Amino acid sequence: MASVNAPRPWRPLGALALILVVLYGTMALLGEWTPRLGLDLRGGTSITLSARTADGTDVTDDSMRQAVDIIRARVDGSGVAESEITTQGRTNIVVQVPDVGEEELVQLVGQTAELRFRPVRAVIPGGSPAPVPTPTEAGTPTPGATPSAAPTPAATPLPTASPAAGRALTEGLLSQGTESPTVTPSPTATPTPTPGTAPTQPPAADGPATAEEQAQLAELDCADLQAGSVDDPDASLFTCDQAGANRFLLGAADVVGTDVDSATAGIPQGDVAWVVDLDFTDEGAAKFLASTQALSTQTFPNNAFAIVLDGRVVSYPTVEEPIPGGRATISGQFSQADAQALATVLNYGALPLTFETSDVSTVTPTLGSNQLKAGLLAGAIGLGLVLLYSLFYYRGLGLVVMASLVVAGLMTYAAIVLLGAAIGFTLTIAGIAGIIVSIGITADSFVVFFERIRDEIREGRSVRMSVETGWVRARRTVLTSDAVSLMAAFFLYVFSVANVRGFAFALGLTTLVDLIVVFLFTKPLVTVLARSRFFGAGHPWSGLDPQRLGAPSRAGRVRERLMGPPPKEATS
Repeated sequence: MASVNAPRPWRPLGALALILVVLYGTMALLGEWTPRLGLDLRGGTSITLSARTADGTDVTDDSMRQAVDIIRARVDGSGVAESEITTQGRTNIVVQVPDVGEEELVQLVGQTAELRFRPVRAVIPGGSPAPVPTPTEAGTPTPGATPSAAPTPAATPLPTASPAAGRALTEGLLSQGTESPTVTPSPTATPTPTPGTAPTQPPAADGPATAEEQAQLAELDCADLQAGSVDDPDASLFTCDQAGANRFLLGAADVVGTDVDSATAGIPQGDVAWVVDLDFTDEGAAKFLASTQALSTQTFPNNAFAIVLDGRVVSYPTVEEPIPGGRATISGQFSQADAQALATVLNYGALPLTFETSDVSTVTPTLGSNQLKAGLLAGAIGLGLVLLYSLFYYRGLGLVVMASLVVAGLMTYAAIVLLGAAIGFTLTIAGIAGIIVSIGITADSFVVFFERIRDEIREGRSVRMSVETGWVRARRTVLTSDAVSLMAAFFLYVFSVANVRGFAFALGLTTLVDLIVVFLFTKPLVTVLARSRFFGAGHPWSGLDPQRLGAPSRAGRVRERLMGPPPKEATS
């Protein structure tokens, strides 16, 4: 007989109770009580974009990751919540957005983005139109002037671009270049741009804004600019920053995103402020030097260049001196998050890809609701059949099955809600299918355990001893079975796409829950019940009746120990 340590069932039961308290207490603190539903349940639009390069070369993994980051920024920046953006294969990106129409989504994500470095010709704080001052109130505007109705831009602290020569530099160590050529504006050759778009012909020079352009800039409303607009790099641009706090008139792009080799955020040695270090390609270094030579001879705001992505200004540092060598540092009043966000934009803003819409589908909330009801009905039917079979076959032990499934359901529901709040996990029809499949996996663990107990009883052991020895033999089988399910869920998640991954994730999650429930609830509960008279004495309705299971009687067991087993009959 195998030696078994004295069981202490209340310890695992207490641990399980603590886990449930923590899970539902966290839900209460976060105010999250319902899971996030996927597109197929809530309704919305799904679009598949096929990427290709401008020169016909193969699309790289880095380019696809950059594309996903930019598209996600576009969608999040438009105020759409709970979107799902994933790659499919080597060249496809799937964007699923709830509660958004087809045309709106195609316009939002189906455009090419590229980073631009544009000289600032004029800037006005505020995102709403301001009244244009009349000559009697403020005189006639002059090139480079700011309308008197708006506060001076100099009141807003600006970051500063500086050379990076392998040592820590601060603004106090920088000086303006004195040998740079002076850019002379040519207002007569500058066509009038329109808000959010660029003129068809590039301006002859990127000097200060004319009086007409200043007035047009004052009338610009940042709320009217479309998210994700693609700007013409060779023309001037009326635009705003990403927060809509400032309005800009920008010149033609001097440097583009593909001229940036890398960007990193950090704190220089001996300093306390965050900066962003830039490294340019050889071609980009020459362009950047020419741009900074021209800008360093100007005064604010014409000595600043704007970093523009998707037609919006991300940052606009000023230039104090020409920057040769292809390395620069952008310093200012950066927090860690601001510096890292700017470095990310500089690294991933250059996106040499174009997209073609290969598939667009719309799911209505009514269809999603019907699918949800059908899935829940299927799950209820499956759960009911498992419980009926357990009560019919295992009798009293069927109540253990019922209680275990209830605990597993509570843990699974809490896990889905909290994962939705923490990592954005959304429950889809495929995920519900994975949960329904897991009912069979959980029931299989109970069957293995209960059959081991019944085998021990058939061998003549008591119910209490059979529970412990049966568990020792059953737990290895349970662990092996669940390990196989976890491996299947893992590989299915890694190598599958779209909704299949939701099925795999739900299957893996519920398999982990099954292990927790079997070890911390089912086995300890059976141990406690075996100490009761109803189960311990083998009542006929307990499911552990020795006579019904075919166990030898007490008298037969005594006679067998004294005389040995009866001889086998000879066969001819």
